[in-house]
Amino acid sequence: MTRFNTQLVHGLPVNDNNTGAVNPPIYNSSTYTVESVNAMPRWDYARSGNPTRDFLEKQIAQLEHGTRGFAFASGLAAIHAVLSIFKPGDRIVVGKNIYGGTYSLFNEYFAERGLEFDSVDTADYKALDAAISGRDRGGRAASAVYFETLTNPLLQINNVNRISAIAHRYGALSIVDNTFVTPYLQQPLDLGADIVIHSATKYLAGHSEVNAGLVVVLDDEVGNGIYFAQNRFGGVLAPTECNDVRRGIQTLALRMECQQRNAQAVAEYLLAHPLVRAVHYPGVYGDRNHLLAENGLKGFGGVLSFEVVPGVDPSIVLDNLHVFHLAVSLGAVESLAELPCRMTHFELPREERLKVGITDELVRLSVGIEDVSDLIEDLGQGFDKAFEALGIDGVSGQVLDRLTTEVAA
Repeated sequence: MTRFNTQLVHGLPVNDNNTGAVNPPIYNSSTYTVESVNAMPRWDYARSGNPTRDFLEKQIAQLEHGTRGFAFASGLAAIHAVLSIFKPGDRIVVGKNIYGGTYSLFNEYFAERGLEFDSVDTADYKALDAAISGRDRGGRAASAVYFETLTNPLLQINNVNRISAIAHRYGALSIVDNTFVTPYLQQPLDLGADIVIHSATKYLAGHSEVNAGLVVVLDDEVGNGIYFAQNRFGGVLAPTECNDVRRGIQTLALRMECQQRNAQAVAEYLLAHPLVRAVHYPGVYGDRNHLLAENGLKGFGGVLSFEVVPGVDPSIVLDNLHVFHLAVSLGAVESLAELPCRMTHFELPREERLKVGITDELVRLSVGIEDVSDLIEDLGQGFDKAFEALGIDGVSGQVLDRLTTEVAA
């Protein structure tokens, strides 16, 4: 049996190519010739199946230790397919801190079509147990719990093992968005989850060039439901984009190691900065090794967020960055910065955002593979502009030079 990093490079062959090509072919055919009217071919129409997509789907199932994988045209298309296996009247317990697009899909689409959603702090196991069991709903248990491994954008850790155990106690499915962590840092199915979702646009593809979503399941019956949604809704990932994700996966380990190393250094720099009120990155708090072991993680990834002190306009910092791109998304080789309240989480009403801790001063960073000193210096000169706006000219340079030197060392 091959090990994880080898699986990233090679995947599982589809055995349809006799040319000796090192890379699997890209099949851009929408239909396939059959031998006879009564034949039952493996390939007939590209929406139902494609050899290039099949390679990627087998590979992500292998990496996540699942039985079946599915590739979709975006992360939200993947989430849509997963939620479509439920019926009107089913209740889904949702982690209180989730991506804005997911919040909108749940509350502005599926809720109008009969699904019920209850938001809960998934780190409060007593509250989670009550929500899933339905004790306050006449004993009507939830059908599933949905949460993110590391929450977006506050980087709170969800313990997949404990949450899944509570879900299974009441016959509910455990659905995990593993985008921030990737199978390189955790395989949620090994910890009790039933379904894993990825926005493969992010770390798996890794180069800001493709939109894609992936789903992996353990149970064949659940898999049949998701395949039905994939085939009937038709939100499949095109062959060329499947190949883009496959190619990105090959370098996942190399990129992720560099990204989380850089993120740790940036987080430590921000933690010491006088204009930063709070840093949200698990790697800078408590016993790092204990936190990883307790939650079945091998690292904390390359995304972090921070809040500036009251009176500082975060847009001044963001608008003056040069190495960081002001852009949504995450997980690519280049570093990105954004303001969640106006960008990735604008779908949440302000009162809902504030309830879960997404303040107007919160900045999210996706740290790339650049030289970390350049990233720190870039943040430093952005903060320099904020100092100037406060009328504290000349102070920031000295402070930032000291902090940059300490972190780089």
